[in-house]
Amino acid sequence: MSDEARLAFAYLSRVAEPPCPQLAALVRREGPVEAAKLVKAGAVDADLARRTEARRDINTAAEDLHLLARRGGRLVTADDDEWPLLSFTGFAGVDHRARPEAHPPLALWVVGPGRLDDMAQRAVAIVGTRAATSYGEHVAAELAAGLVERDVTVVSGGAYGIDGAAHRATLGTDGFTVAVLASGIDVPYPSGHTALLHRIGQEGLLVSEYPPSVRPARHRFLTRNRLVAALSGATVVVEAGVRSGAANTAAWARALGRAVCAVPGPVTSAASVGCHALLRDEANLVTRAAEIVELIGHVGELAPDEVRPESMLDGLSEAEQRVYDAMPARGRRTVDQIAVASGLPPTQVLGPLSMLEVCGLVSRVDGYWRLCRPKP
Repeated sequence: MSDEARLAFAYLSRVAEPPCPQLAALVRREGPVEAAKLVKAGAVDADLARRTEARRDINTAAEDLHLLARRGGRLVTADDDEWPLLSFTGFAGVDHRARPEAHPPLALWVVGPGRLDDMAQRAVAIVGTRAATSYGEHVAAELAAGLVERDVTVVSGGAYGIDGAAHRATLGTDGFTVAVLASGIDVPYPSGHTALLHRIGQEGLLVSEYPPSVRPARHRFLTRNRLVAALSGATVVVEAGVRSGAANTAAWARALGRAVCAVPGPVTSAASVGCHALLRDEANLVTRAAEIVELIGHVGELAPDEVRPESMLDGLSEAEQRVYDAMPARGRRTVDQIAVASGLPPTQVLGPLSMLEVCGLVSRVDGYWRLCRPKP
């Protein structure tokens, strides 16, 4: 892309609050340079003129790109090879009357060593409440670390609580994480995560559709959530209240045709109410990373069976189990007494008793049978 075109994209990125499909359509029709000229001159249709009127005279594109370059970043557009085209194709299938913001971004301000298209090929969003419990933060960290072991990128929003736990666990296990911001890349939010976001920008990716100096606002968080969902093959909600940004991200994931997952919590926990509501709406219940990878991984990449405690009784046949259950906890019984207790004919009791004896579960003493005491 030419420097003139990149300057034009930087200007257009600020001139209208994203997403602005009318502006994107103008760029596709006229190209970024000519589109920028038309917007500056106000020579656009009435709807786009209204959307750009307040900012069309503000042109800080050169300064914005200089700031971005100083931070080692770049402005990525659909004209770049790095553009995650497949991630954004899902917006075309969304009902735009119900979701007017269901449009891809015009451009993305990106800081970090990774490529957007590469990371989006195998990525999972881990999101949740800012007011996370210790349980929620522990689960988020465990899931993130497990995903890293399976070469999955962890995407989140950089917030306190679940987001922060997921980012930190990913970095702590040498994984790749992406923070999608609701502000400019030079406006760390929350301020308490300044160091964390800086590290993500050095080892992962900071991504925003907002140009530098733009402050976060409630509507920008909700708009940002669609990108968190779009850049991920699945969205996992670890903890969420009744009304939460995490639930909004999950709704975007469902609208885009992505897998929606939720982690169950204590039924008494207000922090898990949103997760339980998602599970009632048929979200995928997940408790470990392998179950998530099963949803977004390659064909045949299945979660291994969960390890279950084994017992000496697991391999018993039905008759052997009934005979074993007929034995008294204390004392001893004859074959006839065991037959009565088990409901089996006496002739069908001796065989199971012999197998139980071989297994060391029962023993015969003076014509009576009793349970063997487990060795300490």
